[in-house]
Amino acid sequence: MEDVAKFLFGISGNVIALFLFLSPVPTFWRIIRNKSTEEFSGVPYNMTLLNCLLSAWYGLPFVSPNNVLVSTINGVGAAIETVYVVIFLVFASNKKARLRMLGLASAVATVFAVVALVSMLALHGPARKLLAGLAMTVFSICMYASPLSIMRMVIKTKSVEYMPFLLSLAVFLCGTSWFIYGLLGHDLFVTIPNGCGSVLGAAQLILYAIYRNNKGNAAAGAGKLQGDDVEMSVDGRNGKVADSDDRGAAGSTKTGKMVGQV
Repeated sequence: MEDVAKFLFGISGNVIALFLFLSPVPTFWRIIRNKSTEEFSGVPYNMTLLNCLLSAWYGLPFVSPNNVLVSTINGVGAAIETVYVVIFLVFASNKKARLRMLGLASAVATVFAVVALVSMLALHGPARKLLAGLAMTVFSICMYASPLSIMRMVIKTKSVEYMPFLLSLAVFLCGTSWFIYGLLGHDLFVTIPNGCGSVLGAAQLILYAIYRNNKGNAAAGAGKLQGDDVEMSVDGRNGKVADSDDRGAAGSTKTGKMVGQV
């Protein structure tokens, strides 16, 4: 019965995380249509790509047995994030932005390659799982913590304009699903980061409930944040999701990537 429940929560986590991974599509449709990344930041997509790669690696049977559902969604997420990164490279607004993205992508590939090669060639059994799990946990927590800046802006401006309810709910449900999955599988490397994600998702929902009637006062506050902060804060996971309407560039980003990763 426990295995069945774990499987069901894993499937639920896969479905919700896929929604989170695909939510930046409108942003990239805009980039392709305008043939420019404008002021959008590519940092969240590189970070989420790394997280997906590490999580997919951790879920492989020879690294962490009985976690194939972790690998499936993060493998799909890695493919999606790779497409996003390629689009950023193709349509970079200038040479400096393209070189920056190329450097970030190279760093992502290097970190993943080091973790994968060391865990595969130098470590075995529990030690291999430990290294891969620690790497996954660190970057998962970083991705789940990324909305802190947008939460700060919500408190400061008393507006939820840049924190959509459905994405906040999806982050909470995704984190909770994988948290329970980890508990049922007695896997701390899945439980800990997704427990953090569940708590942060719940905090977003609480803020939304408090400030839900104030949606028009965020413009000034948004202008005081850096573009990376606005986009990364809602961008996501594990998570992790970036979306934007056509009213502006990074400052008008309304949804992001919290990557519902595990």
